[in-house]
Amino acid sequence: MRTLTRVMKAVVVHGAGDVRIDERPLPEPGPGEVLLALEWGGICGSDIAYWRKGASGTAALTQPLVLGHEFAGRVAALGDGVTGLAEGQPVTVHPAQLVGDSALPDRIAGRTNLHPRVRYFGSAAFDPPTDGGFSEYRTVPADQIRPLPDGVDTQQGALAEPLAVALHAVGRVPELRGRTVLVNGCGPIGSLVVAAARHRGAGAVIAADLTASSLAVARAMGADETRELSAGAGLPEDVDVVFEASGAPAALGPVLRATARGGTLVQVGNLPGTPAPAALGDLVTREITWIGSYRFVEEIDDALRALQGGLDLTPLITHRFPLTRAEEALAVAAEPTSGSSKVMLHLAAGV
Repeated sequence: MRTLTRVMKAVVVHGAGDVRIDERPLPEPGPGEVLLALEWGGICGSDIAYWRKGASGTAALTQPLVLGHEFAGRVAALGDGVTGLAEGQPVTVHPAQLVGDSALPDRIAGRTNLHPRVRYFGSAAFDPPTDGGFSEYRTVPADQIRPLPDGVDTQQGALAEPLAVALHAVGRVPELRGRTVLVNGCGPIGSLVVAAARHRGAGAVIAADLTASSLAVARAMGADETRELSAGAGLPEDVDVVFEASGAPAALGPVLRATARGGTLVQVGNLPGTPAPAALGDLVTREITWIGSYRFVEEIDDALRALQGGLDLTPLITHRFPLTRAEEALAVAAEPTSGSSKVMLHLAAGV
């Protein structure tokens, strides 16, 4: 284990276009908490949004925020009352914490991702915001810790959270085995949906995107066929199950048209919270079932089992940067022409 010092470095966004490597006091675990020495973090679209715009969706910065909700590391110290974990143990984290004791209605019982108030690491949805894990150390409530199984290192463990998002999306369709699947939009989440669909037994997976580099990742993650839309390739016709992972309103018309009559469209990509034009006529005339998919419940445990079982996410990782070069890493992750998919930060002290 590392020798603990009094301060640590953290990737902190102070406003739009203003991200800094700040020094912060080393946290100490309170009762029921675990201090983690963090090793790897994955950059997500929300991290980019906070850096570029000072907001992600409707959550706007009101004060500085440590970025990051995809991360993994090792247990550095245990707070009072914590059992079942050991110093040095590799772990990842479920980044969601329910706020309040509101009971969910029976129709969505157990679907905690739909709880009305959820704190999420690296989010400004609350005031004060909830700091994330792009730092050398972080304290985490013990019930949010997920030990990594044998054979899964912390770099792969940092990808358990986005893989859980993909597994949740795929799980919104009761049975995929043997069915043809289209994934539109092959950024990191779309490519993980490709892998998740293949993991769940899809018969054939077609991936579509504007860029050749994203499609190369999707193919490495298990796509049988790719369609480069910017080169004139169109979407296939009459696909049983479609996952829309681009979040672009302009894509909805073509994606609905690609969905088979009576088929299912799962919306994975976040759509704008403001009015946007979209051609939706086929939703009615083709009797398409259109399903939303939001974050995940406990699929992070399924993700860890899949990783232990040999699901290889290595092709997703295209770039690695030390914590001290976080702004450069964010720029690479945000630039469509960079050829990036998942950009990783090495968070360990001294790197």
